[in-house]
Amino acid sequence: MNIVVVIKQVPEIELVRVDETAGAVTLPSGPGIVNPFDEYAIEEGLKIKEQVGGKVTAVTVGSERAVSALRQALSVGVDEAILITDPAFENSDPQAIARILTAAIGKIGDVNLILAGKQAIDDDSAQVPAALAANLDWPQILFVKKTESVTDSEAVFLRTTEEGYDSVTTSLPAVVSVVKEINEPRLPSLKGKMAAKKAAITQWSAADLGGDIKAVGAASPTKTIKATAPPPPQKGEIIEGETPEEIAEKLFGKLREDQVL
Repeated sequence: MNIVVVIKQVPEIELVRVDETAGAVTLPSGPGIVNPFDEYAIEEGLKIKEQVGGKVTAVTVGSERAVSALRQALSVGVDEAILITDPAFENSDPQAIARILTAAIGKIGDVNLILAGKQAIDDDSAQVPAALAANLDWPQILFVKKTESVTDSEAVFLRTTEEGYDSVTTSLPAVVSVVKEINEPRLPSLKGKMAAKKAAITQWSAADLGGDIKAVGAASPTKTIKATAPPPPQKGEIIEGETPEEIAEKLFGKLREDQVL
């Protein structure tokens, strides 16, 4: 079983600032972290490998800084890490990232399953897994909460819905995005950290991927016009009373006063 987990290095959200004057987001200078939802995808890939055998490869698109995210994936048991980095790919939007990853999957070859977190916490677009599946013309099962069974040619997943969940049987290869309910990511051992620190990380440029990947980097169709900080939360009000009835009456009066009712 050849499993690829696509991951993203994201900034620590609490360190992100918005420059109101420039109307732009200012990112911290640190190495960032692995997108939290992608950690669940890594863990699920490792669990499937432990059940049926095979190999798990982590792939990301980014700058040299993203090496730290790949080493984190290696430290918990991922077999190989690939960094796709090229000045031509800078500022790619989610659809462009999916096109770049599509070319990378073709270069890897013989992939049975692609796993990803349901979304990245920096943009919350949740576009890449679906776009990747569409580009590859593979089945896509999104927001998966449990892997029921996997063979070399078929898998069964439980997919979350607004009403509960669906049991979905799919042929492989396929693209699957996961939610945090699917597992509990393992922590790296000291041995794993040391091995990851020394491990070689494969790097591919645009030339290595071959072909002419359209509408990526600065040519991405999505443009950010302006960014603003979210408004501060409104101050709450505590309604007190001697009895539940009194509290309910005060609440009702307040709602009428504010013309909610």
